[in-house]
Amino acid sequence: MDTMAFVQAGIRSFAGLPAGTTLRIKNHESLNSLRMGVATKADIDMLIAAANIADAMRHMGKGTDWEDEINAGRDALLAVARRGAKSMHFVMTGQELKSLNLLMEIHDAQLDVSTVQDVENAIDYVFQELTHKRAISILEKT
Repeated sequence: MDTMAFVQAGIRSFAGLPAGTTLRIKNHESLNSLRMGVATKADIDMLIAAANIADAMRHMGKGTDWEDEINAGRDALLAVARRGAKSMHFVMTGQELKSLNLLMEIHDAQLDVSTVQDVENAIDYVFQELTHKRAISILEKT
């Protein structure tokens, strides 16, 4: 293994990578599908992943001043997902759209200032939250 290449890969800016561009396109396609009323479970899953990474990055110090807005976006997405969980028809209100748009803007800004290592750390954080069952379930327990 080339140690220097490994270190350089981790400190490389995520914003300039093809994977970063692809990720943003997928995130925004999913948000647009939701906006148009044709979102699928895969679209909702993509948006949940983006919201979780945005929150993880906030915990890591990127976007700490946007905590309320990130939480509002996550709450809006949770409400949309819960309403559509049975019918697989996902519709949002105007306020939910506003909150989700802002959340995606924040997430994009976080990615702009992140390295590959930052994104990997955020993914690890989300997996830890899931592993330790600290994540919020879409399906409410009855």
